[in-house]
Amino acid sequence: MNPIENILKEFPLIILDGAMATELERHGCDLNDSLWSAKILMENPEMIKQVHTDYFNAGADCAITASYQATIEGFAQHGLDEEKTLNLIQASVRIAGEARDEFWNNLENRDNRPKPIIAASIGPYGAFLADGSEYRGDYKLTEEELMNFHRSRMKALIDAGAEVLACETIPSMVEAKAIVRLLEEEFPGTYAWMSFSAKDELHISNGVPITECATWLDKHEQVAAIGINCTPPEYISSLVKKISSHAEKPIIVYPNLGEVYDASTKTWSGAPSKESYVSSTQDWYECGARLIGGCCRTKPENIKDIANWSKRD
Repeated sequence: MNPIENILKEFPLIILDGAMATELERHGCDLNDSLWSAKILMENPEMIKQVHTDYFNAGADCAITASYQATIEGFAQHGLDEEKTLNLIQASVRIAGEARDEFWNNLENRDNRPKPIIAASIGPYGAFLADGSEYRGDYKLTEEELMNFHRSRMKALIDAGAEVLACETIPSMVEAKAIVRLLEEEFPGTYAWMSFSAKDELHISNGVPITECATWLDKHEQVAAIGINCTPPEYISSLVKKISSHAEKPIIVYPNLGEVYDASTKTWSGAPSKESYVSSTQDWYECGARLIGGCCRTKPENIKDIANWSKRD
């Protein structure tokens, strides 16, 4: 069952949540670590639950789990064995599910919205490297090597009950193809969205045209949506139009606020985009996006603005 398709049959838009890591930092968590937000799965899971709850209250129809940087290799560098690591990865789904269920059990929260879904974050190999390469895609791994990297985490997240996989900030088609192969060969019946990081209005981070990505992905049943995340807002409209012209699948976008990330210092700099996030949202919707939210630096307030806009006539 494709959960994205099911919601879009009844609602014109799926509202995603916003940033997890930078929101945790706003709550006082120290993420200056190669594990980034995954570190808080060990230290303060209740804080992750609170962030999920804040986004549901703001209007999000989908929670993206705190597993973006949670990998067996990454936790091993912090002294955790595979069993403990897989338990933590699965905990990311359980935490989001608990927040969703508590929210949905309040009947007042059910007016004119779908029951929120849980999307398990699958960050790229570059996120494990923690050197910013998810915005370059310059690691030279084969499809088979990338399949081996992603396999255990994907299985753990699926077994934990994730309703869809959020394959996000993917910088290269080699990695996208590796994930799709895993889905088709080992996880039939599981759906995933494929969301790329992009370098400009036409190309994903390693330089491949987004049209080429959309054409290939559109042929694969288990790909539930195609799109862009953690990319400056000013590139999004053009990218959505390009995807729309080469694919029939729903289009997903959740950009950052337009600032620049420095992987060496784990900090953001520069000014956010001048246009308000919600006015950009309207443009993305008109261009064809049907799943819209926010990535790094976005807050519950941004998601609330999208929700309020979506309810206007």
